[in-house]
Amino acid sequence: MYISIGGETVLRSCDIVGVFDTDSVTVSKHSRDLLNTAEKEKRTVMVSMTELPRSFLLVREQGEIKLYLSPVAAGTLIGRIKKLK
Repeated sequence: MYISIGGETVLRSCDIVGVFDTDSVTVSKHSRDLLNTAEKEKRTVMVSMTELPRSFLLVREQGEIKLYLSPVAAGTLIGRIKKLK
């Protein structure tokens, strides 16, 4: 099954490793390090260039973990995933 994460971006739900709220997660140094490392390694995908990211998703694509920054709230994305099950 597929899930819309904002803009025109759609992901396979089975590839999603985790969904996180940017406000609560960025408080942790480890989470900030993860975000910074993903950006430096060019594994970050901005879903929308016009809206601020409200969540980020860790996604397994072709054996590599990518980080998608989404304008959709984490709670909304989790709800969409639960509806698929």
